[in-house]
Amino acid sequence: MMLKSKDLLGLKDMAAEEIEHILETAKTMKYILTTNNKKTPHLQGKSIVTLFYENSTRTRLSFELASKYMSASSANVSASSSSVSKGETLIDTAKTIDMMGTDVIILRHPMSGAPHLIAKNVEASVINAGDGMNEHPTQALLDMFTIYEKRGSLKGMKVAIIGDILHSRVARSNIWGMMKLGAEVSVAGPTTLMPVGIEKSGVKVFSTIQEALIDADVVMGLRIQLERQKKGLFPTAREYSKFFGLDNKRLKFAKKDALVLHPGPVNRGLELSTHVVDGDQSCINEQVTNGVAVRMAILYLLTRRNSGENIN
Repeated sequence: MMLKSKDLLGLKDMAAEEIEHILETAKTMKYILTTNNKKTPHLQGKSIVTLFYENSTRTRLSFELASKYMSASSANVSASSSSVSKGETLIDTAKTIDMMGTDVIILRHPMSGAPHLIAKNVEASVINAGDGMNEHPTQALLDMFTIYEKRGSLKGMKVAIIGDILHSRVARSNIWGMMKLGAEVSVAGPTTLMPVGIEKSGVKVFSTIQEALIDADVVMGLRIQLERQKKGLFPTAREYSKFFGLDNKRLKFAKKDALVLHPGPVNRGLELSTHVVDGDQSCINEQVTNGVAVRMAILYLLTRRNSGENIN
């Protein structure tokens, strides 16, 4: 099975079968990561470019390492050091990269829909590495892979997502992806950080963290998107932590073996206590490793769409 589209722009319109195929392929890629020789020829002869208009550590580095581990030629373009600073448009920048023989363009952009825009204007495959407040599909895929690897399936899993749902592209992609794979998703956070009408998507909405955590199999904390917020959405960081911070006491409302996830970076003491971050139930560090494996799988599948080759 190959992916239907030349691009990976979001999970809202991706079929459950495609998501599952990415997760299965990521299992093979993670095996490669555990070997002493992390070098495969799967992307030999392919060219990968990361085009980031926002800062990133985990997403950008994991894509770059995924490219290198699979023998691709890779390059990075930062908006601050490119012709963007001279007034070049996004489409013109993308077309320039495309005309250099690039096979995959990985875009992070502060405007929702930016990856969709350039995907229509280039021959290269486009991967959405986060667009505004819309989606972050590769983060959601690595989150789902972490659960998939630990529990074997997402079907019937109760997932509680806590925090700044309004500004979180991670939450949106996870909600769409997890529900397609049969998970039951609950969200909790301040009413000012909850999208209007989110319950129409099928999630359960709670006003307290304790209600959302009851019998949860998975608990996901979200980073407070301070850089995207206007003032006044909650009184103080201390107030937020008091009512919505996840600590060991609150974690007891979830199942004893509940997995704790967070997309990172974590604001310790705000979204999650240090004890939770470093606790036995935390999968946060493993998510980082899984991020490389999932992005290896995505790059492999997108660049093999027309070859008929299958790694599984």
